[in-house]
Amino acid sequence: MERIMVVGVSAGVGKSTFARRLGDTLNIEVHHLDTYYWRPGWVEAPLEDFISAQKEILRHDKWIMEGNYSNSIKLRSELADTIIYLELPLRVCLYRVIKRWLSYLGKTRPDMGKGCNEKLDWQFVKFIMTTYFSRRKEMKMRFADLQKSDPEKVIVILKSKKEIEGYVLNVKG
Repeated sequence: MERIMVVGVSAGVGKSTFARRLGDTLNIEVHHLDTYYWRPGWVEAPLEDFISAQKEILRHDKWIMEGNYSNSIKLRSELADTIIYLELPLRVCLYRVIKRWLSYLGKTRPDMGKGCNEKLDWQFVKFIMTTYFSRRKEMKMRFADLQKSDPEKVIVILKSKKEIEGYVLNVKG
């Protein structure tokens, strides 16, 4: 387990925190994709720049990349030896997004692009609520296809806070 991809069903599922803890345990550098995607003031980076940044990371022997970004998930999943997927209930994800917003009000999270102060708007909440169930279904199909095409790839699916915590505590560095 040296090239690890951490994805999740939704914002607020705990991808960044999980990846950070896993990186500390395994002594592997964590790359939060939000830091490459978002430029100051919540401006999206050009897709070529975003992909290029990921390709640079993929050249390393060891890495943890955290974030969904379906426009580049294939690139990362092909080179990852381990994919860890987090899935918690929608209500938990929404609660955590609101809690995160209150905790970082007026500040930029460490896993976010510089100059992107924490924000929460109806559009983002609506996005979470309208994509949660379809994303859950899509991820299940994506992992089945990946497992079929590459049976050696390790895919870990964690569906509760207890499973997530247990995984981090039991992984060996």
